[in-house]
Amino acid sequence: MEAHNLSCAICLERFKFPVTIPCGHTFCKDCISRHWDQREKVGPQPAEFNCPVCNETFSSRPTLKRNVSLSLLTEVTVNSSAGKDNSASCRGDAANAGPEQFCGRHQKPLVLYCRNDGMCVCCACAVNECKSHDKVLIEEERNSREAGLKKKGLEVKKCREDTERNILELSENIAKAKVSLQQTSQWVNVKFTQLLKVLVEKQELTQSFVEQQQESALSQAQARLSELQEKAQQLLELEEQIDSLCALPDCLLIQDSRLVEVPQMGEVPVEVSVNVQDKLNPVTDLLSRVSKLVCEDLDKAVYAVVGHDKEGSPQDKRPVLAVVPSPATPSYPAGKEGLSAYRCSLTFDPRTANAHLLLSQSNRRAEHLTSGPRPVPAHEARFDHTWQVLCFENFTHGRHYWELEVSKPWAYVGVTYQAIPRKEKGKTCMLGMNELSWSLQLDERQLSAWHAGRRESVAGQLQLHTQPLRIGMLLDYEAGTLTYYGEGQVRLHAFHCVFSQELFPACWIGEGVSVTLCPP
Repeated sequence: MEAHNLSCAICLERFKFPVTIPCGHTFCKDCISRHWDQREKVGPQPAEFNCPVCNETFSSRPTLKRNVSLSLLTEVTVNSSAGKDNSASCRGDAANAGPEQFCGRHQKPLVLYCRNDGMCVCCACAVNECKSHDKVLIEEERNSREAGLKKKGLEVKKCREDTERNILELSENIAKAKVSLQQTSQWVNVKFTQLLKVLVEKQELTQSFVEQQQESALSQAQARLSELQEKAQQLLELEEQIDSLCALPDCLLIQDSRLVEVPQMGEVPVEVSVNVQDKLNPVTDLLSRVSKLVCEDLDKAVYAVVGHDKEGSPQDKRPVLAVVPSPATPSYPAGKEGLSAYRCSLTFDPRTANAHLLLSQSNRRAEHLTSGPRPVPAHEARFDHTWQVLCFENFTHGRHYWELEVSKPWAYVGVTYQAIPRKEKGKTCMLGMNELSWSLQLDERQLSAWHAGRRESVAGQLQLHTQPLRIGMLLDYEAGTLTYYGEGQVRLHAFHCVFSQELFPACWIGEGVSVTLCPP
């Protein structure tokens, strides 16, 4: 091809970055740009943009676009005799192209993109080093990359919008959660506050009633006491009169003694009737149930939520549950006559009774006072913190059967070795909560067997709504069995164990509950 066909009409040199304007003529990009820049500075306003060759004018400054074909032809002609350098050097120079996008080694425009090497190259690089590589025009690769970027941009935008939407939704949920938690906290606090307020009000009202009853009873008793004191004074004066008459001469004594008469005084009752307890029975029963709900059921519910035990409390009645190995059924004579042959007589030991427990009926009845603990002498055998009492009697051999009546289903009944702890707080001292004792828990919902702090639900049925509850217990020391019986001596449960020490019948008694040992 003629050399002048590859030259710019302005600079008369070989094309450098050839661009084509709308009329079809081609110039160096820098040459035509400078030409039009000068027209803008010195030309008429508005400036006219024309072609230096055909003088065609354009209403606005045309956009310059590279003539790719002419660029390739120019580069091939210039570099047809150029030697080959190593490809790494070429690629390195191409990668370091300046802002004008020229090849650093050949100083030629970067017009192609080598997909194998992943970089932009000039025509010389394309001919010499990337001859067999997959190459496309930079504009084409740019369009492809722009399309990919736009697609990724849409994905990023969607992801950002989703994230912002999630942020908004989470923020709203956090606000709702705060409101819900605040409402729950307020509700709980209001309920506890209301409960405390009602308890205080009813306590004051009940206390006022008790004080009124006390005042009335004591006032009546005081009036009778004054009457008796007045009669005593009258009798004393009469007694002194009789003594003075006895000192008179005979005639005077005979005459004046006729005037002495023993007064006829009505009987004044000396009993002080205090029937407040009978009147308060509905209140004490309700308080016992409320106390059970608060001390046991609420404690269990809170423990289940917060996940920690409330140590050190004598009301701690529900230790961690576990499984007791299910025992075999002992082979004893069925029917009442068979068990009656082993009946024994038991009494409670007052030395062991907790201060909340009051013994009566010749120590056959133990009642948990609702009025609080009573003064009791200190004793090494006494349960200081656990609502518990042992019996005097103990067994080291043989078979023994006894029955007891429980006023309400809130007690533990069983047997224990003498070494059971008695001074500690918490569940350590309770029947069945250590390896030294065995017990049956009577609860209004179910029966449970306890040993070593492990629990087993009792399959046997007991009429819990029937009060008092009658429980029979048969201890066979040599066989190592402790069997429980319900109404009609229906078998409820049996423990199997090798007993090694003397066993004492024992009871843990809930508030407001009484346990009575039945006579043989």
